[in-house]
Amino acid sequence: MPFLTTIWNIIQVLIGYNLILPILLFFMWLIFGKKRLPKITSPIETEPDYAIIVTAYQFTDNLEAVVKSIKKVNYSNYIIYIVADNCDISNLKFEDEKVVLLKPDSIIASNTGSHQYAIDHFIRNHQRLTIIDSDNLVHPEYFQELNKYFNKGYIAVQGIRSAKNLDTTYSRLDAARDIYYHFYDGKVLNQLGSSATLAGSGMAFNTDLYKDFLKQNQVKGAGFDKILQYFIIKQDLRIAFAENAVVFDEKTSQSHQLVKQRARWINTWLKYFKLGFTVLRKGIMNFSLNQTLFGVILLRPPLFIFLILSFICLFINIITGNYFNVTLWSSALIVFVIGFALALLFSETDKKIYSSLIGIPKFVFLQIISLIKSRNANKHSVATQHYHTKNLEEID
Repeated sequence: MPFLTTIWNIIQVLIGYNLILPILLFFMWLIFGKKRLPKITSPIETEPDYAIIVTAYQFTDNLEAVVKSIKKVNYSNYIIYIVADNCDISNLKFEDEKVVLLKPDSIIASNTGSHQYAIDHFIRNHQRLTIIDSDNLVHPEYFQELNKYFNKGYIAVQGIRSAKNLDTTYSRLDAARDIYYHFYDGKVLNQLGSSATLAGSGMAFNTDLYKDFLKQNQVKGAGFDKILQYFIIKQDLRIAFAENAVVFDEKTSQSHQLVKQRARWINTWLKYFKLGFTVLRKGIMNFSLNQTLFGVILLRPPLFIFLILSFICLFINIITGNYFNVTLWSSALIVFVIGFALALLFSETDKKIYSSLIGIPKFVFLQIISLIKSRNANKHSVATQHYHTKNLEEID
């Protein structure tokens, strides 16, 4: 039937364009990519005052390491606020006036709730704030690199979350996925005139901007970064990508850890992807490249979902004998592989990551399990237990 055939073809296009989108962005970046930066609207300060918010839920094992890494930065004008939510802090001792340890009287169990708690206990008015996870380590030049973008007029900056551990196949594939997203959703998107997507930590903001966000948005559960980037982009503000502002982030190293984490992430995407329609509509109406490109990215499914759907479409065309479409799908999948490889090649990619790529099928299978469990993802603990400790000397 022509009508059903038309519907089927539309579905295939909506799925298949995700395979070629990275390579389209790559060539647009090669041809048109420039650092289209906002104009400087205020005097440049050498060391603006930062509030560093570190949140912990249930587990405190890594807090001493993250504080020690922050204290080694090439920067002095900051205060560290540790919000130890539902944690035993009896063994935590920070005898430094730059460290404020906060223990809420009641359980918050929310990222934004912990951030608000820290802001309510600021000991002075900070110009900027940055959000660091309790498992992160901070590169010594982190603040200097952030300031380069704030000094160019940005009021929101996303740094890069580099792998702290590459000890298992899972952690290496997780790192490969991050490199892919850092490249396309960070560097390429930003340099094309749009904004980098936010990653939950390793990000910094003008303090007034973040306070406004918290006043207007009560976010419960995972996904505050999705609402936050929507809040920023709908105002047609831009989020910079600071590729040298590095925090070292622990990657998932065990299968059960991966399933629980991805289930929460998938649940978050399913909950918030519709915001992409609003951003895309605003971008078209406002003739805003920033909003239009960002809206397209928000509507894109998670990597493994559109890959699975693509293989399903390929299989259906094979069994129905539509070999023209089989050729198109095969070509699109090859193009995607090329696009993924380019992201790795144009980034600083550890050789261990390349050797782990053979494990992608198992990695995808575990994420299918995550998809099945995503409906009840918010019932999982909001805490992630970590299994790796990186020597601080490795980040110098």
